[in-house]
Amino acid sequence: MAQADLMQPDFARNMRLLSHCDQGGRADGVQIMVVDGFAYIGHQFSDGFSVVDVRDPYNPRTVNYIPSPPNTWSIHLQAAGDLLLVINCLNFYREEHLTNEAVYYSGSMAEKTEASRGYSAGVRVFDISDRPNPREIGFMPIDGVGVHRIWYTGGRWAYASALLDGFIDAVMITIDMADPTHPVIAGRNWIPGMHKAAGEVPGWDPKLRYSCHHPIVAGDTAYVTWRDGGLTLVDVTDRFNPTTISHRTWAPPYGGGTHNALPLPDRNLVVVVDEAVRDEIADGIKYIWLFDVREPKNPVSISTMPTPAEIDYAHKGAHFGPHNIHENRPGSFVSSDIIFTTYQNAGVRVFDISNAYQPREIAALVPPRPARLMDTRPNRAQVIQTSDIFVDANRLMYVTDTNAGLYIMEMTD
Repeated sequence: MAQADLMQPDFARNMRLLSHCDQGGRADGVQIMVVDGFAYIGHQFSDGFSVVDVRDPYNPRTVNYIPSPPNTWSIHLQAAGDLLLVINCLNFYREEHLTNEAVYYSGSMAEKTEASRGYSAGVRVFDISDRPNPREIGFMPIDGVGVHRIWYTGGRWAYASALLDGFIDAVMITIDMADPTHPVIAGRNWIPGMHKAAGEVPGWDPKLRYSCHHPIVAGDTAYVTWRDGGLTLVDVTDRFNPTTISHRTWAPPYGGGTHNALPLPDRNLVVVVDEAVRDEIADGIKYIWLFDVREPKNPVSISTMPTPAEIDYAHKGAHFGPHNIHENRPGSFVSSDIIFTTYQNAGVRVFDISNAYQPREIAALVPPRPARLMDTRPNRAQVIQTSDIFVDANRLMYVTDTNAGLYIMEMTD
């Protein structure tokens, strides 16, 4: 496909494309951070991360690529100030049986991975004071399969999900960043039943996957997602001993996959995203929920965002449903009324939640079919799969796709 073809959306309402970048031929993008006009993008299949100069949003240019260690994912990363934290984890797709999504997203991950290493597990720390040229300055190794996703906005404390030895799947950890060259795990929190080494036994259907996706922290409360385990609110006043305030799960009857929990403290709300993880809605229609957390011990779901319906996205191919959300990071666009999300084969969706009981979609853009398939797993559809979104202070949207690379977009109304 020509570059011009990649700039013609399949659908657009109140949005337009400014530019596209194939990330130096590594068009598989997952999490994105933008700092001072440079985008740091983790890769799903290219095993590393790229740096893209986006100072001219009409002409993004890939300026660097940093490979991860062999057989290691670096799909998620966090940037704050002059530090970039990059996860290291077993590249699960190197394990043939885990390329089957029905296997990957069900049951205990610890029981599906080999004990032998041959990969890196932990968090790499980079100095990005020279923005295009990250320089590794530290590493936090862990005993286990690795770290999945991090939350870090600067200062002493970071928060992450990690699959540690002795647990059936990923749990929440707090990370002491007092010395960025030697970060260390400070505390842990999990859903009772996950600590197998301590004799705990799960109280849920073994077909479900209870696994920490990641926390987002506001003040002294972490809002933590657990895939099929739903949502917990965790008191992190004592970072060495985080304690659970409340736990809510809705799988079943809903399909699980809880991925993000974005707190809006000024409104006592939390936006909770359930990720679609199976082709053609084999895991059911997934939703973005609004929870009222005025009483932290009793979070209550009060509404869901409308589901895209211009065409039959459920049968377009690959995944249809939410994946990620712009997480209101310091220095980016921050709003308690406007919510930006990626919807995989349905592109990008923007919602107005000023009326929390009646959210409405106010903008959308669906990029065209990707030029080529980056997904290395067998029998994948050549379809867009919008992955992550970062919205800068000027409301420019930087959107990654696991097949199509980086799109830069803006709202027109």
